[in-house]
This record gives sequence, C-alpha cells and structure tokens, in this order.
Amino acid sequence: MPSKRVQPASAHPPTWAARSILAQWRGIDLTEQEKARLNHARTTADLMPAVMQKLGLKQRQSEAEISKVWTELIDPTVTEHATPVGIRKGTLFVNVDSNVWLSEIVRYRRHEILKRLQHAFGSEMIARISFRVG
Repeated sequence: MPSKRVQPASAHPPTWAARSILAQWRGIDLTEQEKARLNHARTTADLMPAVMQKLGLKQRQSEAEISKVWTELIDPTVTEHATPVGIRKGTLFVNVDSNVWLSEIVRYRRHEILKRLQHAFGSEMIARISFRVG
C-alpha cells in the first residue's frame, strides 16, 4: 500500500501555474489539502468588537451606568417610586410604581430628570424619557 506524501507548508503559497506543475509532478492534486492547511486564525482583538456588538454588551453597560447614576442624580423621593429599566434608540424607559407617581413625575419633574441625565450622559444617548406604570 503506497504511503501518502506530505508536503510541508511553505511561507509563500504557489501560484496557479506552479500548483498545476506540482500536481502533475506529484501525480495528485493537493490543492484542497493545501487550502485546508492555511492559517485561518484571527486574533482576539479582531473578534471582540463583533462579539460585543452581537451580545449587546455596550448597551448593557450603558443601562448599568444609568441605573447606578440614577440614585445619585435624581431626587430620592422619585427614585423610591421610579426605576430605569432600559434604553433603546435614545429613549430611556422608566417604570413607576403607581399612577399617582406617574402623573407627578410626568407633569412636574420630567424635564428636570431629562436635563440631569442628558448633562451626565449626553443628549445623543438619552434624547427622551418614557415613563410607564410597571
């Protein structure tokens, strides 16, 4: 039984003409095996931005920062009854525990809360606030 020939990988892959000549000389075409040996490895630095975007880590980090800063920036009486739950496309969603507090916040404190958060995070990140009972 004839043994298979194994060619070491060269630093420079052969051109199409060279491959054809080598295939004739060897008596077999090893193009597929040579392609399989190519190094398709990528560095972690190349992969991480796509992975982070796919997992939504930047979004989650922003939400965590907003929740953390919420208690420091906003009046404690409001934070007892209202909690930020997420942000999407520049809109911060806040759950309020009752209709009474929803009305109070929307009528009298919405603009103050929005201005404080925009000052801390920028108007691009938080353009609007949506309050809802939840």
